[in-house]
Amino acid sequence: MAESPQIFLAVSGASGSRYARRVLQRLLDDGIPVGLTLTRQGQTIATEELGPADDPVSLILGHPDPRVIWYANDDFTSPFATGSQPWRAMVVVPCSMGMVGRMAAGIAHDLITRAADVALKERRRLILTPRETPFSLVHLRNLTTLCEAGAVILPPSPGFYQHPSSIDDLVDFVVARIMAHL
Repeated sequence: MAESPQIFLAVSGASGSRYARRVLQRLLDDGIPVGLTLTRQGQTIATEELGPADDPVSLILGHPDPRVIWYANDDFTSPFATGSQPWRAMVVVPCSMGMVGRMAAGIAHDLITRAADVALKERRRLILTPRETPFSLVHLRNLTTLCEAGAVILPPSPGFYQHPSSIDDLVDFVVARIMAHL
């Protein structure tokens, strides 16, 4: 029997699927079982950015992997939908501002927003990687609300002091920050 997933990776409808792919690869490289879900728009954008795939795990990871457990975004029987299950952390990458707004308002109408609500109420790590620019005042207030509630707000803002030579170097810079906060 596979080990229960400890990290929940959620992909919402914003550009930045490469970040999700690298986070998933790093978690698996570190031997951490992962639960995965995508919004419908997240799947559409990931297909556009990463290419078509036969299933959601292959879409994000690039190939199937039994260590990744797929949960439909309407699956409230997922262990991430309840505080009584022993999971450690959640990462939403990329995180759309619509998703941020629903989380900030406590609207738990799908698995991603419900799991975020659980993470906040149970004081588990919740990392949000908002992929939007510029931020409006509404965005900033919603992000502030989530930060005050305990979420880590980690925009994908790569540094250039390491002299990146590729897009992968820029992606890896952000992913290293995400992994450090997990």
